[in-house]
Amino acid sequence: MAPAAMRTAAQSLSDAQPVPFWLEDPGKPAPQPALTRTDHCDLLVVGGGYSGLWTALLAKERDPKRDVVLIEGREAGWAASGRNGGFCAASLTHGFGNGLARWPDELVTLEQLGERNLDAIEAAVAAYGIDCDFERSGEIDVATEPHQLAELTETYETAARLGLADELEILDRDAVRAQVNSPTFLGGLWDRRGVAMLNPAKLAWGLKQACLEQGVRVYENTRGLDLVRAGGGMAVRTPYGKVLARQVALGTNVFPSLVKRVRAYTVPVYDYALMSEPLSDEQLESIGWKNRQGLGDSANQFHYFRLSADNRVLWGGYDAVYPFGGRLRTELDHRPETYLTLAEHFFRCFPQLEGVRFTHAWGGAIDTCSRFSAFFGTAHAGRVAYAAGFTGLGVGATRFGAEVMLDLLSGERTERTELEMVRSKPLPFPPEPIAWAGIGLTKWSLARADANGGRRNLWLRTMDRLGLGFDS
Repeated sequence: MAPAAMRTAAQSLSDAQPVPFWLEDPGKPAPQPALTRTDHCDLLVVGGGYSGLWTALLAKERDPKRDVVLIEGREAGWAASGRNGGFCAASLTHGFGNGLARWPDELVTLEQLGERNLDAIEAAVAAYGIDCDFERSGEIDVATEPHQLAELTETYETAARLGLADELEILDRDAVRAQVNSPTFLGGLWDRRGVAMLNPAKLAWGLKQACLEQGVRVYENTRGLDLVRAGGGMAVRTPYGKVLARQVALGTNVFPSLVKRVRAYTVPVYDYALMSEPLSDEQLESIGWKNRQGLGDSANQFHYFRLSADNRVLWGGYDAVYPFGGRLRTELDHRPETYLTLAEHFFRCFPQLEGVRFTHAWGGAIDTCSRFSAFFGTAHAGRVAYAAGFTGLGVGATRFGAEVMLDLLSGERTERTELEMVRSKPLPFPPEPIAWAGIGLTKWSLARADANGGRRNLWLRTMDRLGLGFDS
């Protein structure tokens, strides 16, 4: 980093608070009381992020008489659900390319199911009056290198052959800069309807309120400690009590699963983001962005960025950090060296915004798996269902995962449960130090590919052949 660029980046961070912007809201609801007794229910949902909240709400929608309890170790939405970028995508497969590589025969169905899922989220936000700044503005994948533009064009052409390009548009350099003006943009692929922008914390809080209104008993600051058989059902012990349930749905994602054999399938990766001060009218005019799309560049080490309701710029991504042993570590929630890198990249993308300051800088863990999209299953003779491994797609795909968990618990054969994506599992991660070395080598190789025209080295090509590669 050049000295002048470093000074600009550092100065922009001088007042940044090390807390997630979305969660620092005076409208944040008070937590529900903790469980301090033995409770009984038909369905216990463990986890108060999107996965658990959608599962509880949809369970009541399917059967209003079903007795549903939800427990959350801290407060609903406090973790990844409340601190993410607020990109609510239709994709269930972490991008068209990843889905095409893994489930080519199901891709059209998966894309259609994802579109219906996003439509259902939009309908639920309206039906329950959830004030979460929902905007169906779409997203532009931007190319900042020539090979990326070629790859985006190939993606568009493949989608067109499959009849999936009705809402897609290839943008050349002038067209993409007419949408959002950055000297680094060479072109883009605009998905006009497949992504919505929203306030992630307000969505979580709105889902919690909807659950309460539908009769779900929500206990916060109530961690599930263990999961055991109890008669014809299951029991989950908590710090001050216990829940006896006929069935259990696990929406714990990055946190260690109560089904221990599931733990090997996920690892935590730390992601980081900055939020700017609100842009002035003149600053906003200098970059355009009148259609308020979400944006993401097309590098392997990619950035995601979007406008908030009050015209701040959220700028995140690039530097994913894996902790040795896969253990969650609070000290990794903040990483000043990553914030500095992100700030420098921000001003490289938008030099016309020099002088803008960041008010918030934060990070946190998300769960990922070796196929980079969610997996599903049951345990304890079908009494327990789980969904995990959403890899950054949790804002939208968790609702689909909730539907899958409820289908599995009911024993229904549905369009969802018949999917190979649902019936199969990713490969588990190897033990340490092999996982650490493999993930580190993969990160290094992806960075090299970004710097070398997208050319994948022997390691990445081997990962591709083993089904462990990532193609967004």
